Amino acid sequence: MIGVVLVGLFIILMVIGIPIAFVIGIVSLLGFVNIPYIPEAMVPVKMLNGLDSFVLLAVPLFILAANLMNSGQISQKLIDFSLSIVGHIRGGLAHANILVSMLFAGVSGAAQADTAGVGKILIPNMKKQGYDTETAVGVTAASSTIGVIIPPSIPMIIFAGLTNVSVGALFLVGIIPGILVGVGMMVLIYFLALKKQYPTYQRASMKNFIKKFLDTIPALMTPVILIGGIIAGIFTATEAAAFASIYTVLVGMFYYKTLKLKDFPKILVDTLTLSSLSLFALAAASALGELMSYYRLSSWAEQFFANNIDSRWLFLLIIIAFFLFIGTFMDAIPAMILFIPVILPVAISFGVDPTLLGIVTIMTLAVGLVTPPYGLCLLLAAKIGKLPIERSFKAVIPYITIVVVVLLVIAFIPGVAFYVPELISPDLF
Repeated sequence: MIGVVLVGLFIILMVIGIPIAFVIGIVSLLGFVNIPYIPEAMVPVKMLNGLDSFVLLAVPLFILAANLMNSGQISQKLIDFSLSIVGHIRGGLAHANILVSMLFAGVSGAAQADTAGVGKILIPNMKKQGYDTETAVGVTAASSTIGVIIPPSIPMIIFAGLTNVSVGALFLVGIIPGILVGVGMMVLIYFLALKKQYPTYQRASMKNFIKKFLDTIPALMTPVILIGGIIAGIFTATEAAAFASIYTVLVGMFYYKTLKLKDFPKILVDTLTLSSLSLFALAAASALGELMSYYRLSSWAEQFFANNIDSRWLFLLIIIAFFLFIGTFMDAIPAMILFIPVILPVAISFGVDPTLLGIVTIMTLAVGLVTPPYGLCLLLAAKIGKLPIERSFKAVIPYITIVVVVLLVIAFIPGVAFYVPELISPDLF
């Protein structure tokens, strides 16, 4: 009975607009209050324990790297390079929007930073070039979701910490799905651009392309160094995040000379603000996870699936549908903290590789970044474009379809994502 009341309270608090981190914390506290032989102090203890992880240090460090990129105008360098590659195609600025999100993803691992940094530059420029606001907002918000699919990825680091899956393996498996999502969105934009006659840029000369490429090499080398270093065992994901931050400072201050000392206070405040939101939700989710363990939710879920589901494919479809729903009102990090410990044993019993479960979960929750009411990337892009959220969501639906199609391909034909990683580093799988 107490469990039913807590679920009802969780839903009510969500509906009335209480932030998800506080909802989780309140429900956890009230749940432990009703267990007579467990002290209420269990909540802060579990919250602190939930953050006591070396892996989690990567979260604020990758967010810091993303903010340094934006403040140091490295995002603009990536945009200029992307335009030199795809600007001559019909709808070139929209194609560049997607391509720069793929490149930005290889450095920051934070979709929100991509939306904020790239969106502030490209949404106004796309509107000036004759793109309708819906397209400018839709393509910017949707392409930002690639940030958590292409490595490095903060949700991948969290998933690895929860499941003991290799971070390097998850990073490798995310490359092909991320590229497929980006290419799929570019194909969609191409046909949309033909229909609406969006403008093109003059094809870049080979001299101009080489100049842009050389100018962008320091930024482009970041994902190569990070992913290569992790796979080779040179450094851990957290050390890679620290390296990314230091490297971005050096490139921004001494190579591009666009990052100034006076920028650092704002960068650090923005980093702490965004990091604290994610990490507080994670801490609260750790306490709620302990409460769920007390009620043996994991055993209940395992029994339910064993008694009602006899197909690995049906199980994966249920998981995808479940996280699509959860992602509409909850960030990926607390969602994984709450539900992955429950789902993982069941997935293993169905023969689902934990690494496959990881990429499927992360791609599914990425959709939640552009679906109301949570949809943080959608909200940011809509605010920048000054477009009502209803029209913004309608604009992003075609791109969501691309993500879901790629997700289903990866879920049911895992070799698409695993083939190249297994060739590169078979020891990780």
